Amino acid sequence: MLSVEEALARITGAFTPLAPETVALDAALGRVLAEDARARVTQPPRDVSAMDGYAVRAADVRVAPARLKVVGQAPAGAAYEADLGPGEAVRIFTGAPVPAGADAVVMQEDTQADGETVTVKLGVPAGHHIRRAGLDFQAGALGLEAGRRLSARDVGLLAAMNHPWVRVRRHPRIAILATGDEIVLPGEALGHSQIIGSNGPALAALVRACGADPIHLGVAPDNREALGAMAESARGTDLLVTTGGVSVGDHDLVRQVLDDRGFDLDFWKIAMRPGKPLLFGRIGDTPVLGLPGNPVSTLVCALLFLRPAIDAMLGRVGTDDGPHNAVLGADLAANDRRQAYLRARLATDPAGQRVATPFDRQDSAMLTNLAHADCLIVRPPNAAPAQTGDTVPIVPFSGGACEI
Repeated sequence: MLSVEEALARITGAFTPLAPETVALDAALGRVLAEDARARVTQPPRDVSAMDGYAVRAADVRVAPARLKVVGQAPAGAAYEADLGPGEAVRIFTGAPVPAGADAVVMQEDTQADGETVTVKLGVPAGHHIRRAGLDFQAGALGLEAGRRLSARDVGLLAAMNHPWVRVRRHPRIAILATGDEIVLPGEALGHSQIIGSNGPALAALVRACGADPIHLGVAPDNREALGAMAESARGTDLLVTTGGVSVGDHDLVRQVLDDRGFDLDFWKIAMRPGKPLLFGRIGDTPVLGLPGNPVSTLVCALLFLRPAIDAMLGRVGTDDGPHNAVLGADLAANDRRQAYLRARLATDPAGQRVATPFDRQDSAMLTNLAHADCLIVRPPNAAPAQTGDTVPIVPFSGGACEI
């Protein structure tokens, strides 16, 4: 069986960043930059006031109080165009250009206006309350690097850099096909031997959260012809993800149906728990990722393998700041030869350390524990027994969008 690390390397190595497209700035949230974004302007373009107050010469107010003649004003969006002379002041507002000859701004609260004069009650040094030209960025400066998923603050920076349009990666199109006669979708009539299928909706949600477009093909019955017809509809997508039907039972038909269509197998089975029967290969130009059918196995494998595949298609960088560790909150027995991922709660002890306590039950059909978990504890193959207080690697659920 393949190791988790080797399986991940093979899956991500099969994908390259998709072609870029141009979108309007107001449609850029959550998209991934396809090229570096550089400033098209200098911000601020001139020295500007950081306060409402008076533009002055610092030499005139070195000794306070100082009485100055008010010779004009500079509201935001306009400027006082004459040079400021000795003993003069200009009424100025936040964001307005600092007049030539002025080298400081006294905020309004430290002055007393009286008709055409103003008394400065507090001396200020040169540069006081002035934002220098280019303080934020200079024209041509690198603002955001390619591979970044754009947040609201990133959109704000792009706007400030004068980018009305943005080059981003095309959304990957991910086809999702659940299998099994026992599966019905939420809201459908439930037969005596059937269960509600959660894998399709959960995977579609993860795919969408990670910046791709899910194409839900529905639930294929355990019938080679029907399963084959539904699989054919995935041609032309960027990835076909199946759930269930990849084990060795008489009704596990996915591998057979794929082989009928010229499936090029890369690997099948990996040394992990949950998720041993993982399949990866290609039908023609369409990569296929076959996930196990148990709900927890499906989602853990999606987190570990599907999300990185989407990242590779989007050219995303910096998606993980790992490794992550925590203190173990309960004893664990020795592990077997498969790498294990245990659902666990996270808490903080009095010393400020993260403590990961695994759930007593780790059955791969129990979605409740997964929904209530804060992380996965990673148990390497053949790991020795672990004691409460030992440091263990974890995969945290940080609360971000692109996670299970």
